[in-house]
Amino acid sequence: MFNLVLFSLIVGFVAAAYLFRSRHKKKLPPSPVGFPVIGHLHLLKEPVHRCLRDLSLTLGPVFSLRLGTRRAVVVTSASAAEEFLIHQNNVFASRPMSTLGEYVAYNNTMVSAAPYGEHWRKLRRVCALEIFSATRLRESEGIRRDEVRALLRTIHLATKSGVSNFVRVKLRPLLSRLTFNIIMRMVAGKSYYGEENDEDEEAREVRELIRETFEFGGFTYVGDFLPIMKLLDFDGYLKRCKKLGSKLDKFLQNLVDEHRRNRGKTEFENTMITHLLSLQESEPEYYTDDIIKGLVLVMVLAGTDTTAVTLEWAMSNLLNHPEVLMTLKTELNDVVSSEGRLMEESDVNKCTYLNNVISETLRMYPSAPLLVPHQSSENCLVGGFDIPRGSWLFVNAWAIQRDPKVWDEPEAFKPERFELETHRGKFLPFGMGRRACPGMGLAQSVLGLALGSLLQCFDWERVDDVEVDMSEGKGLTMPKAVPLVAKCKSCLILDKIPL
Repeated sequence: MFNLVLFSLIVGFVAAAYLFRSRHKKKLPPSPVGFPVIGHLHLLKEPVHRCLRDLSLTLGPVFSLRLGTRRAVVVTSASAAEEFLIHQNNVFASRPMSTLGEYVAYNNTMVSAAPYGEHWRKLRRVCALEIFSATRLRESEGIRRDEVRALLRTIHLATKSGVSNFVRVKLRPLLSRLTFNIIMRMVAGKSYYGEENDEDEEAREVRELIRETFEFGGFTYVGDFLPIMKLLDFDGYLKRCKKLGSKLDKFLQNLVDEHRRNRGKTEFENTMITHLLSLQESEPEYYTDDIIKGLVLVMVLAGTDTTAVTLEWAMSNLLNHPEVLMTLKTELNDVVSSEGRLMEESDVNKCTYLNNVISETLRMYPSAPLLVPHQSSENCLVGGFDIPRGSWLFVNAWAIQRDPKVWDEPEAFKPERFELETHRGKFLPFGMGRRACPGMGLAQSVLGLALGSLLQCFDWERVDDVEVDMSEGKGLTMPKAVPLVAKCKSCLILDKIPL
């Protein structure tokens, strides 16, 4: 008996020593000095994308952080991002679970938050065929044209009522209303803002819910990294998150129920919700109301603030670079205005310099500077480093797109750089790999039509010829810290062509 016990102890000791040694033989990415329990949570300062870029200057383009009980890998180079998201696409195609995803994203079942697997693949197919396909985008082209024309009318009315040629315009609220109306008409067939900029109670509530969602997001909740904080809920985050989820669900359920009651009516005939309810009839066990609401919520969250923020950054860049603005207006005149008509969505692809301006804006000011986090589904070897299963992956798109090793004059606004090459692998405002943003085509259509129309129909100047403040504010979509106010004057074409 004694010999058996002794043998068992020896075997156990040898096994433990082997596991300890093999674990420590792994080559993990470099990591800064951290604290017990919290690890490196104290290092994450706003804005996080700049903070992580600064850490990479001493740690290298791939480094790791211990965020409480979680391990995170941070990537800040184009070559490393391609290796993680393209060469190891299967391993890093999943998403980490979050508290926000649990209570707002229908227990992490939304397409943007769902783990990699059959459920996600099915949702992705629905997005490709029923929401973002070329056919669906053509069907909704009239909505985007109508809402852009409504924006032009609002600004034109303001310029006509001004006492001078130029009037001051606050662009952020106008652009937010534009993108919100476009998405809501595509999704539910209803506008929430009129041309007199009125805002009813429901519109106010929905906008506030969207604002709260972005405020809650970003994987900044300490409870996601230290479970004890979630259990105790000292700061009330859990309670507020549940309340937010409940309000959003009520709003979305009302939309679905409204469409269910009004099937066949013209205004509900060709909306996204109507198409999804048709799928529910053929496959009710899968296309539940929660699945439909999750798809609607993704459209609302991903298609409103991100596009409005990008338009505001683009206008700010153009005002600070009048030579670029003049070149772009010349192109728009040659392609569109010379024909005596207003810009259409079909003109966007013909306006090369317009697309270069949008690309350069997305390079310098991506609306998702850290993309959406990924998670490794198994142990793997990437770039010579051992990456444990369950590691979170943060790809710092902002840092990659300003990397002086791969970009010439990365801090300069130079749209012409996109005339020379495609910048594949180092330009990733919509992500890359399997989890790249499926709404890229829609976003580019709205950006091109809206920006082109604003420049075709109005002359723009800086207020008091003072350079526009380009500092970044806080938030998931990296908004401007100081909202843009510009002077504008209607062009002659608006006197010739009725809006």
